[in-house]
Amino acid sequence: MEVMIHASRFLLPSLAVSGAAGEPSAVPNYALVVLNQQLPRFSPLLWKHARVRLCADGGANRVYDEMPKLFPDQDPLDVRYRYKPDVIKGDMDSIRSEVQDFYSNLGTKVVDESHDQETTDLHKCINFILDCTPDLDKSNLCILVAGALGGRFDHEIGNINVLYRFSGTRIILLSDDCLIYLLPKTHRHEIYIQSNVEGPHCGLIPVGAPSTSTTTNGLKWDLSKFITLKVNGFLYQ
Repeated sequence: MEVMIHASRFLLPSLAVSGAAGEPSAVPNYALVVLNQQLPRFSPLLWKHARVRLCADGGANRVYDEMPKLFPDQDPLDVRYRYKPDVIKGDMDSIRSEVQDFYSNLGTKVVDESHDQETTDLHKCINFILDCTPDLDKSNLCILVAGALGGRFDHEIGNINVLYRFSGTRIILLSDDCLIYLLPKTHRHEIYIQSNVEGPHCGLIPVGAPSTSTTTNGLKWDLSKFITLKVNGFLYQ
């Protein structure tokens, strides 16, 4: 079975430095989507590492309002100029008009998909990254989603659903306290922990049915060929 490697290199100041012994040197091509929830305190790191940066509708309000608060000693306007999204996309029912005008005047592309009420704003942004960014190498793509957890439970479940709708793409849901990503049943998984910024807790959660033949190594309480029905699951840290 093919091995899928997981490592939260995006939480480190430099992608050039391996954060865990034995961790592969290949660095993913990161893309960032900001949702309309509180920005994680490490958002500037995510922004720095991303090749393309999108705000999903009201996520632009969060960047405009909250990014300057992460740099309290700097002029808020300078911070807003520095952290300009490449694209704002969604049904545009949450973004404030002054925020949209501010970023439009700086050259941000605004994609209004208010005609589409069948998909979430996150879904729309993932589609854009996959279909409309020809300069982004998709062969080792990893999409980081900031503000994906917390707030309304139905929004959280909608975000987790996106992991399954795009199961062939690496997507990581992030908040200040945790991260979630899919562990497809088609692979064996190696997870390299950045121990200075991650842990000590994690959860392996099967969705839709019990897990099957699950064996782990390196956890405090490992599983050894725990056998039930085989399904996808996700990791919660």
